[in-house]
Parts: sequence; C-alpha cells; structure tokens
Amino acid sequence: MSLIKRFKRNTVGRDFAVGDIHGHFTRLQAALDAAGFDPSRDRLFSVGDLVDRGPESADVDEWLRRPWFHAVRGNHEQMTIDAYRSEERGDARGLHFINGGAWFYGLPNVEQGCYAELLADLPLIIEVETTGGLIGIVHADCPRLDWPAMVAALEAGDSESGHIAAMCQWSRRRLQAEDASGVTGVRAVVVGHTPLRQPAVLGNVYHIDTAGWMDGHFTLLDLSTMESIPPINPKLHWDWEAA
Repeated sequence: MSLIKRFKRNTVGRDFAVGDIHGHFTRLQAALDAAGFDPSRDRLFSVGDLVDRGPESADVDEWLRRPWFHAVRGNHEQMTIDAYRSEERGDARGLHFINGGAWFYGLPNVEQGCYAELLADLPLIIEVETTGGLIGIVHADCPRLDWPAMVAALEAGDSESGHIAAMCQWSRRRLQAEDASGVTGVRAVVVGHTPLRQPAVLGNVYHIDTAGWMDGHFTLLDLSTMESIPPINPKLHWDWEAA
C-alpha cells in the first residue's frame, strides 16, 4: 500500500475532481455524461467516501477497476477497513453500521474481506500535475501549512504521521474556522468530507462535497482551470452541516 499516488499531467484530455460519492454511482455517471466526460481521454479523481449510505456501495469494485477513475481513502473507507480488521469488532462495526455501513454486513465474510483489502489499497494523498501547477487531493483537510512538508512526514512515517493521516481523513477545522490562510507549496488542495450547498474556496483549498449523494448535486472541478461544473452561484453561501 502506498500512502501517496502521483499522476503526470494529462496531455490528451481533461482532469476532474469530484466530491463524496457514498454509493451513488448512477448519479455520478449522470453528472459525468452531462459534462461531456470522455473516458478515453479524461480522468476523474475522487476525494474519497466512495461507499456507505447509498444503494450502490457494492459497485465500488467495478469503479475502481476503471483506468480513468482514481480515489483517495476517506474516513468511510477507513471505517470499513477498521471494522473488518479490528480485534474489537463489535465497537468498530457498530460505529460503521450507524454511519451508513449496513450494506457491508449483508455480505459473506469472504466478500467483506475482499472489499476491505480493496479499500485499504487506496492512498491517503493523490498529487496531479497540471499546466497550472501541482494539485493535492485528500479527503478532509490538509493539517499542515506546507504541502511538501506534510507529504514528507507521511512518507517518512515520523512520529506525527498517524496524526496527519487522521486529520487528512476526518478534520473539519478549516471550514469550522473559515480559515482562508491556504497551503503553501501546491497550487491547490481539493477536499470533500463536509456536505455544502456549493463549493467553498478557502485560500487555495477547494471543498467540493456538494451532497450529490444526498439532496444536492455532484460538483466536477476541472483541475486545469479550477472551474466547477456547475459553476459557483455567487448568491449562495456555502452553509454546511456535519455528516
């Protein structure tokens, strides 16, 4: 398992990022079709939380086999992994179940193991080179002010790496504080985790979970232009709620 996965610039098509999917792949496909996504040329990068809550969570294996689809490991993937691997399965499974993981527990144990290992192979961080510079993708937040320093700490497995990993998957600090200080050493950081009415941009950190899995819509962010589909509505605020 690699904690960081790196991608060279796409020289033939477009690169998009999308917010949390939560088992709604049919809705996601409709959004891709509306945007004219071309799987022979374009790539899609997910901020994680592919599974739980939605009716198509079990389709995650099919999507992860697609050569143009790439994802980081969100907190819901981590809950799935922990629930399967934990020696204290009761507590871990209870937490996962009440957070939308019921689909997992209807599967035979062998299939549960296959899904857990598939999700465990996902990186915590994705880096994508673009014409405008490097884009970093994590699920929830970048807990360091400097992107290269955070990546180096994770790769080195230093004493802070566990804390950094947890913050990358769970933190809402930046949104809660409306912290627009941004992250140095990277053109932009793209995250999900917190459902919003529309994308929020704080400094150079783009929050793009617009609840396409719930009652909102999927936002597709073009990683070259940093423009979103659909466009941001300046009349709306990005009100959020924990989910």
